Amino acid sequence: MAPEAQSKKILIVDDELDMRIFLCNLLGNCGYEAIEANGKAEGMQKAEKERPALIILDIMLPREDGIKMYRALKEHADLKHVPIIMVSAIDQKMFAFCHKLPVSSRDKAVPEPGAYLEKPLQTEELIRLVRKFVDADECTMTGDEK
Repeated sequence: MAPEAQSKKILIVDDELDMRIFLCNLLGNCGYEAIEANGKAEGMQKAEKERPALIILDIMLPREDGIKMYRALKEHADLKHVPIIMVSAIDQKMFAFCHKLPVSSRDKAVPEPGAYLEKPLQTEELIRLVRKFVDADECTMTGDEK
């Protein structure tokens, strides 16, 4: 593990405990500092406090949907430049359609996420994207992590 990878914080926002544990273990094994949040309120609070290098955000959050959190992040002066990988069981075409719908007539257009991955996640693709966005050294994975 490269020392610079160890200092890279990645915020994981997902309501599924199993997914947060999986992602924390996967990213931790690659030398990243994984921070987890269960929903939008906790995710926004941790994003503001921790200033992560990357956010992995689930679309389907209870009571507060991930698209609203995504919009809030992209409108936040200090967080709008943080790359976001959106993850969901919803296919990418449906996400693209929902993402373009305005929540109100005053809504501004927000940029597309850095990447979109459908669940179940492919670990190799996720790690490739994480490295791309946080510019960290390569992580080697063993066969049982796939």
